[in-house]
Amino acid sequence: MSLRQRLGRLVGSLQDPQKVARFQRLCGVEAPASRTAAAAADPREDEKAEAPLAGDSRRRERPSEASGGPRPPGSDRNQCPAKPGGGGGGAPNGVRNGRATELGPASPRRAGPLRRNSLTGEEGQLAHVSNMPLYYLFCFGTELGNELFYILFFPFWIWNLDALVGRRLVVIWVLVMYLGQCTKDIIRWPRPASPPVVKLEVFYNSEYSMPSTHAMSGTAIPISMILLTYGRWQYPLIYGLILIPCWCSLVCLSRIYMGMHSILDVIAGFVYTILILAIFYPFVDLIDNFNQTYKYSPLIIIGLHLALGIFSFTLDTWSTSRGDTAEILGSGAGIACGSHFTYKMGLILDPPLDILPLARLPISVTLFGKAILRIFIGMLFVLVVRDIMKRITIPLACKIFSVPYDNIRKARQHMEVELPYRYITYGMVGFSITFLVPYIFFFIGIS
Repeated sequence: MSLRQRLGRLVGSLQDPQKVARFQRLCGVEAPASRTAAAAADPREDEKAEAPLAGDSRRRERPSEASGGPRPPGSDRNQCPAKPGGGGGGAPNGVRNGRATELGPASPRRAGPLRRNSLTGEEGQLAHVSNMPLYYLFCFGTELGNELFYILFFPFWIWNLDALVGRRLVVIWVLVMYLGQCTKDIIRWPRPASPPVVKLEVFYNSEYSMPSTHAMSGTAIPISMILLTYGRWQYPLIYGLILIPCWCSLVCLSRIYMGMHSILDVIAGFVYTILILAIFYPFVDLIDNFNQTYKYSPLIIIGLHLALGIFSFTLDTWSTSRGDTAEILGSGAGIACGSHFTYKMGLILDPPLDILPLARLPISVTLFGKAILRIFIGMLFVLVVRDIMKRITIPLACKIFSVPYDNIRKARQHMEVELPYRYITYGMVGFSITFLVPYIFFFIGIS
């Protein structure tokens, strides 16, 4: 057997949904017995429950299936149609990968209050969970790659810990997530098939699978934290060497546990992130200094992020990944532009190099109180800005592009509405985090 054949067999083995299902069973997650029996009795039962997204007529059936004839050897009813024009298999972006999940109200037997997709109405599958500590642990792990975590994590660094580290973490996060999202839309591999996999979380189910951007974020953030802080702050390196594998493995394993990625997806995400960091990390200082000091950097930042967005948005049709990409680019542009104006006004000054490494300040009631106050006031302001911008941008985009506004969910499924809304709204959120909120702190004396 040649090396190429061995690699092909290894890739196929790591992509096998049975391995994902086996890991789920090992962790105490199983589909209800009634559903398992129904699927075994009627293999087409799952297809009858599948409903395509609103306005999406791209789902196809093979001719042999439509006529009731024999299925081609090796066909998989859970796999999505092949990529047009050849190449890797995959579904059109925006079509749910694997088996569609139940819609409607959650059953009492559902495994916890999992998020539903606000645009597609999907919810996680019914499941028996016998190990609740693992369930909550992996729910926490998967949240480390979601919006709620980002909107708390980056402001906390910028407002309370180290603004320089926070800004540069954002630069790395934008780069890694953007490349990950674009790579998904180029490779176009579907999510693991269900059954056998039980999909506990389906918020990103309309996106492609390879590589796992959760795994990429869960690798990039802890590694970058240590690279940016060790030598700048005084702490034992062993802390970082413990943090990196714990954080990374928790996020990666959570995606397999939730049924959203194969083993190959998370391994590829990890390796891809290491490669990106090896190439681009040496330029992070240069990028951050440019953002702050160059006179015309805001214009270049906005133009570059828009250009990257236009390129990625033409890769495929609408899906949640398009909105996520616009959100990432908008946040990065807003934070970079905000840091430029903050630097020009002297609101946040980085410590001089001659006093490095920095020592941890002793925790006092005053220090702790100011930190809590900054988080409370800052997050309140950010959430208000986000809500106001959402209320302005969605109706405005609908009016400009003549999209009906009677149903916001359907309106946001139009690319010309979702993308401006995400880019402008989260651009203002990022600008608020690095400029408007620090200005408020300076004005009221808690900076």
